[in-house]
Amino acid sequence: MEEWRQIFIHGMDMFNVVIVAYFFLGNGMYTVLMVFSLASVWLHNRRLAYQGLDELRESPVTPPVTVIIPAWNEQEIITQTADSILRTDYPGVEVIVVDDGSTDHTLQRLMDYFHLVKMDLIYRPRLSTRPVRGFYMNPRIPNLLVISKENGGKPDALNVGINMARTPYFCTLDSDSILEHDALLRLMRPVVRSPINLVASGGIVRILNGCRVEKGRVVSVSLPQSRLERFQVVEYLRSFLFGRTGWNLLGGTMIVSGAFAIFHRETVLELGGFEHDTVTEDMDLIVQIHHWAVRHHRKVGMCFTSDPVCWTECPSTVRMLQKQRRRWQLGLCQTLWKHSEMLFNREYGNVGMLGFPFHLYVEALGAAAEFLGYFMVPLAFLFNMVPPLLYLLFVLVSLAYGGLLSVGAVLLEELTYRRYPSFRELGTLLFFAFLENVGYRQMVLYFRFEGVVRFFAGFRQWEKVTHVGAGQ
Repeated sequence: MEEWRQIFIHGMDMFNVVIVAYFFLGNGMYTVLMVFSLASVWLHNRRLAYQGLDELRESPVTPPVTVIIPAWNEQEIITQTADSILRTDYPGVEVIVVDDGSTDHTLQRLMDYFHLVKMDLIYRPRLSTRPVRGFYMNPRIPNLLVISKENGGKPDALNVGINMARTPYFCTLDSDSILEHDALLRLMRPVVRSPINLVASGGIVRILNGCRVEKGRVVSVSLPQSRLERFQVVEYLRSFLFGRTGWNLLGGTMIVSGAFAIFHRETVLELGGFEHDTVTEDMDLIVQIHHWAVRHHRKVGMCFTSDPVCWTECPSTVRMLQKQRRRWQLGLCQTLWKHSEMLFNREYGNVGMLGFPFHLYVEALGAAAEFLGYFMVPLAFLFNMVPPLLYLLFVLVSLAYGGLLSVGAVLLEELTYRRYPSFRELGTLLFFAFLENVGYRQMVLYFRFEGVVRFFAGFRQWEKVTHVGAGQ
């Protein structure tokens, strides 16, 4: 019995070291990202004062873009999303909606709303996909094409859209999203002005819930009413304004949200398109591009810009949030495992030396360690392995610093883009930023822990999040 007790104590000591290391490593890196994000957003906003969009809008060399919207059982929101893109402020935009074998009225809603008829078009697939059933167009809306195909998953639907696209760049857009009127121009601006071939450009995603939408446009921005959705507003601000902005400046970008991103079509075709072996095809594609660039000695770039805004519907129930976060975590683990040779590989620069280790040890494995820590650290306290005062201080510092990061993201939003201009909404966001780390954070950690467990169990199924049509 004494031997087992010693083994348990030794194991607890090791786990406590892991928890403390995770705390300092994770929060230290988040601090670095916060500082870099502040600098990046400040510099970007200064440049915006001298760089208008008129030149890009009116220039004959601004490349046309095809917006690809994959949809599966999205009858409640698909017409709103497609209408939004058709009204966007961009020269030469084409829209392809790919109905991935929906079992509801998604295709019929599109046909009725846009008065589409079935047409015979030539389809020469460079990427292998599930069979296409038909093409639907309205001659009065020549830049809209709806494709019906057999169900094959989101990557397969995106690949069909890439096959049919006729432009040098394409934009992926989730079917529950609405773009601000000049978002595509802002997203394409760094691509046009980059001295090297910029093959991917991502924008910021914000929460649509609570906003009012008319004719495919967000006409009134407000916070959602439910606490669950308000927590997600804070979470998205922190993730995009701190996380992705900071990594962009460090040159360690590994994630560009497929909900709203532009890609160079020929590069993606050369890669073989979106693959099906992960449930987060957008992150997998970005990491594939890094591989391709190193293997073929190509000098390419990827960027994140904080002012092109895409409004998206977030889960409104705990059940849907669980499905979403569990899938994100599973896909993160799958992608990291698939490309594990990048870890601490100098050939990949800051992606291999900083970005990959951070996402592996902090975002993937660290989420499981932190969740288990809520149970293991108290056990250490009960067995007198940790002084009570030290344990209490550690918990308070962890919660306070997490709140500080969330508050910093809200304040950065207030100092720059101010999509929530009223003092009441700012106060509400700050309140939820403080409150987020007690209850909501632990719930999301549990969902992410489930994703890690599912990865080790070999789970591969895509979990569908049902959308209800926020803002309508």
